Amino acid sequence: MINLKKYLECLKKLGVDFISGVPDTLLNDLCLAIESDWPKDKHVLAANEGNAIALATGYHLANGSVPMVYMQNSGMGNALNPLISLTDSAVYSIPLVLLIGWRGEPGSGDWPQHQRQGELSPLLLDLLNIPFKVLVPDESQVIEATEWAFKTALGSSSPTALLVKKGVLALKEKAGFLDVEQPYTVTREESINAILDAAPQNACFVASTGRITRELFALREQRNESHDLDFLNVGAMGHALSIASGIASAQPNRPVICLDGDGAAIMHLGSLPITANLKQKNLLHVVLNNGVHESVGGQSTVGHKVSLTSVAREVGYNTIPAYVEDLGGLVDAVRGLTSSKRCSFLEMRIKKGMRKEMPILKMSPADSKKSFMNSIKC
Repeated sequence: MINLKKYLECLKKLGVDFISGVPDTLLNDLCLAIESDWPKDKHVLAANEGNAIALATGYHLANGSVPMVYMQNSGMGNALNPLISLTDSAVYSIPLVLLIGWRGEPGSGDWPQHQRQGELSPLLLDLLNIPFKVLVPDESQVIEATEWAFKTALGSSSPTALLVKKGVLALKEKAGFLDVEQPYTVTREESINAILDAAPQNACFVASTGRITRELFALREQRNESHDLDFLNVGAMGHALSIASGIASAQPNRPVICLDGDGAAIMHLGSLPITANLKQKNLLHVVLNNGVHESVGGQSTVGHKVSLTSVAREVGYNTIPAYVEDLGGLVDAVRGLTSSKRCSFLEMRIKKGMRKEMPILKMSPADSKKSFMNSIKC
């Protein structure tokens, strides 16, 4: 991995003033360095990648500098519309530099949900007429390519991109937060276990991208329970609620519980009022809120700065008065809300972190889908 202090100095010398984006595992050390060392009012951790593109566009319009937008390549879908209809040279011709973690790079042996995106990433950039370079683990090459990207973006008044290989701007997965003072004491794993205990026996679960899927799968193994009524949304961040809502529509007599994260829920917050106003009597949306994008390094969300419970109530969900933070309150809330026969929302405030010996999620998405579809019909 390159020297991150030197890289941030390089960005400043290039005139980079504003940075926005959504964190990625392959960029996690850089994202943490930006969060720590960049001026707070010049860095916005966005709700989603399209939000980041629009923020960067507004900043450029106001002062003419070339901003940087970072993301995982899975976020290119969220970024596609503003890149085509806002920043493209045929529209407003906005210069910015995309820093894109290249998950699923061909030959990397990445997980199935990343492989197709990895194949398509350079093709999408070509189709968008966005010139790009690939960053490799060589400091001089990284600096040279970054200088090229900003100078090219400024000269052409249009976006450029840097595709980042594994190991260039990140070291490894972040597992713990031992040195961080935390306001909440219950872990995500403990919370999921309590929800499994409190849920109706015939409930099916939809688990959000990241560590929620990993821990739900591990808990089923530990409890000697079937995975057949669990849909693990290993990709498509922010869409677990909509998947759960679709299932609830098709199976109105089966309890459906969506296990979501704060970062994922915020990413596509518009799905909350849509879902709440479908008035599905069998859906419970649980947000396990630790205030960070934990799976990609622990960068802060606004999850602990706002009341997601108040938002949910105002858009039409049935809720309890406030979030819960202890297991007893969680169990009581799950039992009460699932028996209410109303579309309900529950926010559980939890501590950051995952136990070090948590097993890697190893499952076949295709096989899991078949088992789920066969079991939910019963």
